[in-house]
Amino acid sequence: MNKILFAAICILLLGVVPVICNAQVDPRWKIHDPDRPAPPVIDSGTQSTQDSPGRPPSDAVVLFDGKDLSKWGHKDGSAAKWKVENGYFEVVPKTGEIHTREAFGDCQLHVEFAEPAPPKGEGQDRGNSGVFLQGLYETQVLDSYQSKTYADGQASAIYGQYPPLVNASRPPGQWQTYDIVFHGPRFAKDGKLLRPARETVFHNGVLVQDNVELSGPTAHGKRPPYEPQPEKLPLALQDHNHPVRYRNIWIRELKTQD
Repeated sequence: MNKILFAAICILLLGVVPVICNAQVDPRWKIHDPDRPAPPVIDSGTQSTQDSPGRPPSDAVVLFDGKDLSKWGHKDGSAAKWKVENGYFEVVPKTGEIHTREAFGDCQLHVEFAEPAPPKGEGQDRGNSGVFLQGLYETQVLDSYQSKTYADGQASAIYGQYPPLVNASRPPGQWQTYDIVFHGPRFAKDGKLLRPARETVFHNGVLVQDNVELSGPTAHGKRPPYEPQPEKLPLALQDHNHPVRYRNIWIRELKTQD
């Protein structure tokens, strides 16, 4: 076999192997097997409008129902000091980020937010906050409507790693949505990384992050490597000194896929 042909086969195999490794067809069942268990039946909920939040799916964990922040707290365990009113809550600058009191792993996360109106500031100093999966992996919240900043730091970017495919931002004051599918990293007992984190994001219903592979936790001006972590950790919302509003936050835990 000549070297060129051998190299071509190796490249082909490298492209095929990940697909094989990620295959999820369950060999215990025949095709169209009538005895195969049916999926659970749920109420899928309703879509939000600008005037009112939608109803979450019946199997979701509701993290904010418009009434209180009892499911959130600050890093020291104290009650969240952010302001709750009229069915939403608002960042109170300089009070610190808030974390869910419950830990989560692989998930589908729905978050709605509204940028301050009228807008103030430019670039990163304009409606800045962030949604941190497991407290480590930030999907940027920013007013990117007719406002420029660095591409991997605008709204719906995986901060410092992936710019969004498109800018789907709405004007400040309007409610916007993030729908995120997140699969966290996995580590061997000796701490070796077995599987990096992956994330898919829809911003206002538009695909902006397509199952991207994270290089590690997100950070400003650097890309830290992975370090061993639990499979479940709390979510966090960032206090970046801007009064960003949030409402209708819910999460659906996904079955572990190793």
